[in-house]
Amino acid sequence: MIKLLITILTSSIFLSGCSTYGAINNSKKPDEPTLPGYSIQSVMSNKSQGDVSLLLSFSGGGSRAAALAYGVLKELRDTAIQRNGHSYQLLDEVDVISSVSGGSFTAAYYGLHGDKTFEEFEKVFLRQDISTILISDLFNPTLWFSTKGRTDRAIEFYQTSLFENATFADLQKKNGPLIVINASDLGNGTRFSFTQEYFDLLCSNINDFSIASAVAASSAVPFLFDPVIVENYQDCNHKKNAILLDSKQILNANQEVKAIQKDLHKYLKTGNNLKYIHLMDGGITDNLGLRAIYDMMELSGGAKQILKKFNKKPVGHFAVIAVNAATHYSQGIGKTNQVPSIKSTINAVSDIQLHRYNAATIDLFRKGLQRWSQDLSTPEKEVKDYFIEVGFDGIKEPLKSDFFNAITSSFTLTEEEVDKLIEAGRTLLRNHPIYKRLVHDLNSPTDKDQSI
Repeated sequence: MIKLLITILTSSIFLSGCSTYGAINNSKKPDEPTLPGYSIQSVMSNKSQGDVSLLLSFSGGGSRAAALAYGVLKELRDTAIQRNGHSYQLLDEVDVISSVSGGSFTAAYYGLHGDKTFEEFEKVFLRQDISTILISDLFNPTLWFSTKGRTDRAIEFYQTSLFENATFADLQKKNGPLIVINASDLGNGTRFSFTQEYFDLLCSNINDFSIASAVAASSAVPFLFDPVIVENYQDCNHKKNAILLDSKQILNANQEVKAIQKDLHKYLKTGNNLKYIHLMDGGITDNLGLRAIYDMMELSGGAKQILKKFNKKPVGHFAVIAVNAATHYSQGIGKTNQVPSIKSTINAVSDIQLHRYNAATIDLFRKGLQRWSQDLSTPEKEVKDYFIEVGFDGIKEPLKSDFFNAITSSFTLTEEEVDKLIEAGRTLLRNHPIYKRLVHDLNSPTDKDQSI
């Protein structure tokens, strides 16, 4: 969530003129952990395989993104697959949900509550005026001189009202998909995912880290909120993580993947440059949540290698659903020769940067998905790939498109906006030609032998 309201930004800067020090939100990893940390390895190794490898990504965009992603989850829940004489929900086949910013609220809540999400999430989040609740702190004189920053107070609100003090240990207990919440490290300029693999680089334990803190970091808009700060304890025996830091796995990787691994190695260096990790809006480094999945696959050496690590066999269908809540709000600038306001200019610059970067990310991921599927295929069995982007560009009616593009990246929606965003997520997914093909292929009586 990149766009800022100028009036709020001005007030925020005025009220934070003094230097402050953020609270440390993570603990040191014990020498002999009693429980495995919430990791890619632990979740995926224990997850049963179905008929399809199904990955979801939820973009940024405030409550707009959260509602659109929620609509996609509802449609997946209501998509029935008939297989081997029994019926199940396609939602049950989801293996991974990677999220940033507004989409992280939906991902984290679903990871903790599963099907109960459809009974509670609208009431506790989508239909709440979260922006007013959070912003009111900026103008509350009793809190101006508090030692707690704006993000600390947001975390407290998320803890009590949304996530009920849940930690990653609670997420570990669920038998659901891997939830990868992503933020941006301001000091290292890289993407940071809330999994034990990343926390290992800091000698830290993710199990007692709060879900509210991770979501707050993922959605912390620069200037409006403070970073969530975690400490790099540095004085443990660093073991090169097989997924993140094994250089042998990326010999044939592109330069971007090699640069990411180089940045991750910086966490291992002792000293003060990365002693404290300042985590903010995941949309800064990837507003789609796709690059975290891409990095995970490429740093592992590709799909074949990662399945080998998890002791899994390929299945016949590899699908990715990217929920993209980006809008084209700045289009109105071209209707007049009036000089745009500062707010409109910032919105336009954000739109331009966001859409160009999103387009590059989608192109990179499509090619990666095709390559992974080809690597997993054998002469006897083809692994079919399906890339499904759910976004407002899929709405062809101009008036409907204008309605959604006018919804700002805030944490407040009208009742009409909530209803229409949820329905848009459902309809756009249901009518997507590649999604129709996926459902058809999974229901096909000629495609029963899914494992290779």
